[in-house]
Amino acid sequence: MTYKETLDWMFAQLPMYQNKGKSAFNSKLDGITSFANHLNNPHTQFKSIHVAGTNGKGSSSHLLASVLQEAGYKVGLYTSPHLKDFRERIRINGNKVAKYWVVEFIQENQVYFSENRLSFFEMTVGMAFSYFAQEKVDIAIIEVGLGGRLDSTNIIKPEVSLITNIGLDHVDMLGDTIAKIAREKAGIIKSGVPVVISEYNVESAPVFSSVAKDNNTKIIFAEDADYPEYEIGLLGSYQKKNIKGVLATLNALSGFVITERNIIQGLKGVVENTQLMGRWQQIGSDPIIICDTAHNKEGISLVMEQVKKQKYEELHIVIGFVKDKDVSRISSLFPKKATYYYCKPKNFRGLDEKDLELVFSEAGFKGDVYKSVNKAFKAAKKRAKKNDFIYVGGSNFVVAEVL
Repeated sequence: MTYKETLDWMFAQLPMYQNKGKSAFNSKLDGITSFANHLNNPHTQFKSIHVAGTNGKGSSSHLLASVLQEAGYKVGLYTSPHLKDFRERIRINGNKVAKYWVVEFIQENQVYFSENRLSFFEMTVGMAFSYFAQEKVDIAIIEVGLGGRLDSTNIIKPEVSLITNIGLDHVDMLGDTIAKIAREKAGIIKSGVPVVISEYNVESAPVFSSVAKDNNTKIIFAEDADYPEYEIGLLGSYQKKNIKGVLATLNALSGFVITERNIIQGLKGVVENTQLMGRWQQIGSDPIIICDTAHNKEGISLVMEQVKKQKYEELHIVIGFVKDKDVSRISSLFPKKATYYYCKPKNFRGLDEKDLELVFSEAGFKGDVYKSVNKAFKAAKKRAKKNDFIYVGGSNFVVAEVL
């Protein structure tokens, strides 16, 4: 098969959460454990850092990888979902896994796939772990896909675990309270492995402390630490929430030599080093156009605070969501004084643009409906003047279509 044919087969044959939602969520580790054993347990052949959280785990993972790269290490980076190309999920020192390698991995394991019904995520995690083991990385930064306790990445025993923050996202699978969701995220805490908590929350902190105590491991609340102010290569003041967790994680990592210069250059050069996209990313000027993948209440709240800090004459917001988001709950976070361009991302789970417009109009927002992200984006660019500001977001899928 060609690379495209391989991806088509992967997406068509195996359940994938970002397309199918809850029905693709596999609530046990049997599949990935068996697959890892079939692959000769590659996850035991390299060191790792495990990163979980509702928001900030992607940015934190990239920041960690960037600093370790600057320190001269060969660094694997596994994240999800991808925006433009599947290979964004699996990188070494910022370079995506080769197309031929993806094709060969699928072909070599075709018999196993035909005999065992794996989820898309299980297969992809196995692929990443095999690649990192084969390429003999010094360390890999592994981002949790969903939750923690039952996430396919949770077969690793890392050097350090990092939990960024807890918010009410994926409540249908992880629980409907901060404490319940924290319990799922805390599932990555392992015996003897220090765990860092980026943001202190009065509801989640007792859960993390209790699980850490049960596992006889050190817990570090990063907000308690005093670190220097560093320049970050990611736009958006909300990234400052991630920095303390990243620095505390690096401080807890033993056996790796990391200098102050490595930290300074790594934090500043994160985009160049890791090719991170979609985090308060500027994609146009005159007018300024910003896109961001924030897609839940906590994430959007932070991003909208950043929007308020911008200087502009008029604000234009191109927005779309997936069906499983409580849009009525999220709409109140957006500014009323803006022109909205409602659209549906090209995805099975995309929320119909008319349904989205109905929720927002009932809440007093003004805007127009467009059949695609591309048409909404073009309309915003056509209407906006030089000193205006265009924001694009609501979903990873919406951002992916404008990049």
